[in-house]
Amino acid sequence: MDTQVDYVHRYQSPLGGITIASDGAALVGLWFDDQRFFAASPSPEQEEKPLPVFEQADRWLNLYFSGRDPGFAPPVKLRTTEFRQAVCNIMLTIPYGRTMTYGKIAEIVARQKGVRHMSAQAVGGAVGHNPVSLIVPCHRVIGAHGALVGYGGGLDRKAALLALEHANLSGNFIP
Repeated sequence: MDTQVDYVHRYQSPLGGITIASDGAALVGLWFDDQRFFAASPSPEQEEKPLPVFEQADRWLNLYFSGRDPGFAPPVKLRTTEFRQAVCNIMLTIPYGRTMTYGKIAEIVARQKGVRHMSAQAVGGAVGHNPVSLIVPCHRVIGAHGALVGYGGGLDRKAALLALEHANLSGNFIP
């Protein structure tokens, strides 16, 4: 698994500082600065440099934090395991303002792998290590029965992101 970060960029969101990482062409990381698993293995040589992909990310974030679906995504390169990649690909299908449970993602992964069962807890581990938060919308993954659980950026932030997207939170709760 390649975790080298060559270039970084900072963005100030209404929910806190964000660090964005790129290999020069695509995003390889996007984290709230106080998030768990922040920059898992940054390169000691990382450099702040203006890049077109950072301009795209800033535009995406500006639209997103204004309460609109950006309608596009900057290029993303997920440097992760095959299993985590599969989970991230499923998260990318969750529409703006909607949610999906860890259990549903586990069902989809099991079907893709041709196995009878996949652990929702294993999916939770993959979701929790999502290297490109927000753009790969791990905040849209919820627990069984609507529980807002398992967001590395904090549960209050997860609720705020879903509210920003005008997601129906009437059946959701923070345990």
